[in-house]
Amino acid sequence: MPSFIPNESTFTPTLSLPLCVDLDGTLIKSDTLVDSVLVLARQHPRLLLSIPGWILKGKASFKQHVTNTISLDVSALPYNKPLLEFLFNQHAQGRAIYLATAADRALADRIAAHHQIFTGVLASDGSHNLAGDNKYQAFIQQFGEQFSYIGNASPDLPILTRCIEPMVANPTSSLSAGLRSAHITPAHLFMDRANPAKAWLRAIRLHQWAKNVLIFLPLLLAHAWSVSHFAGSILAFLAFGLCASATYIVNDLLDLEADRRHHRKRRRPFAAGDLSAMSGCLIVVSFLAAAAALALLLPQVVGPFGSPLQHPFRFANWLLLYAVTTTAYSLKLKRVVLLDVIILSGLYTVRIIAGSGATGIEVSKWLAGFSIFFFLSLAFVKRFAELESLRLRGAAPANGRGYLISDIEQLRSFGTASAYASVVVLTLYISDLDTALYKHPGRLWLLVPVLLLWLSRLWLQASRGELDEDPVVYAITDKRSLLLGLAVVGIVVSAL
Repeated sequence: MPSFIPNESTFTPTLSLPLCVDLDGTLIKSDTLVDSVLVLARQHPRLLLSIPGWILKGKASFKQHVTNTISLDVSALPYNKPLLEFLFNQHAQGRAIYLATAADRALADRIAAHHQIFTGVLASDGSHNLAGDNKYQAFIQQFGEQFSYIGNASPDLPILTRCIEPMVANPTSSLSAGLRSAHITPAHLFMDRANPAKAWLRAIRLHQWAKNVLIFLPLLLAHAWSVSHFAGSILAFLAFGLCASATYIVNDLLDLEADRRHHRKRRRPFAAGDLSAMSGCLIVVSFLAAAAALALLLPQVVGPFGSPLQHPFRFANWLLLYAVTTTAYSLKLKRVVLLDVIILSGLYTVRIIAGSGATGIEVSKWLAGFSIFFFLSLAFVKRFAELESLRLRGAAPANGRGYLISDIEQLRSFGTASAYASVVVLTLYISDLDTALYKHPGRLWLLVPVLLLWLSRLWLQASRGELDEDPVVYAITDKRSLLLGLAVVGIVVSAL
């Protein structure tokens, strides 16, 4: 929880002193330059090739080019709430407050104009980068040695040790250590920071790993209970989980602006500034490397426990296809009407085929047909729920996906038709079932009403606006869905 921790017994703000406030990591919990580059990657990906040339002209010039190319929504930035409250209070008492930042002047001016509490702005101007000693010299020139400063990182340490009334906001460990070494106790500490462990668990979306259970379907439906098949499926499950988490982080980084405007997604760790974008990039690289290593290791692990895989790198190829497709989806394809839901449903089916590649068990035509229609329905219900939520709130779509509120009924018809088509495929599969797999195959017909009940209830709740926008979250948290899942397991076990 955000906290505001003053030393009331020893600290009374000197209102006559100008108060200088850092921007990145201090007033704002994120780094505006990194945020701007991510928005640039989303809006103008071709201009990423120009970045090396901009950097060669100097850091200040680089910041100016980026700021002039895109425009961050300053109203949606993740501000440090306790600090902002303090600044408004100081402004109300007549204190002069200055926004002092190494960010480009144009961006700093827009932030200052948005809050209307700043007396002036000190920032980089395209020629001079206002960081480190440059910032301190600007303070001396403007205020002499009579000023107060609020910072957050080790580059702020020289200023904090020389100013009057040093304050910190979400300080880094290196800054805290530096202040202790200098025997300086900050006059104010403004903390607005989530638990890092919880934030990372949310960022990697561990609950979404439930989708990767589909990798085990070829093994389970073929009743291939061998060590080699289980070993291959487990490695494939882990590789897909790491790869999927990496792509979710990529999606969140590219969607920072849109997420910050969303009533629910603005609480995601990167949008809220609880995790830095740079750390997210490092995790993406690490997870993708680990996933690739597991995919390449899989044939060597499966071989000793059974017959070598006939196509040892088939799983790796499907994993690569998944990674490339999800990246393309995050960059562009998620904004192409209807193609986005086709891709979403296809990514579910890819997991099943990847499971086949990891075990060497071929996917039946019935399983392939069922998965196409079933997961297409889930993809449509996700889009339907998003639009229904907007309709109930009286809001208009603003995520650039291309869907309109008037598309709701058409999406409902597409999705429900796909849902019942999957049930038809299931009935055809049961009719054509290899009786060698089951002693009591007739009992599998009980799966039909269970599936009809779950799909019909899913769409009914979506139509009422009661469905979480992600059907996977709904399936693993809804008690009735879990009970129906247990019923499915019971029916299959009874038919063996």
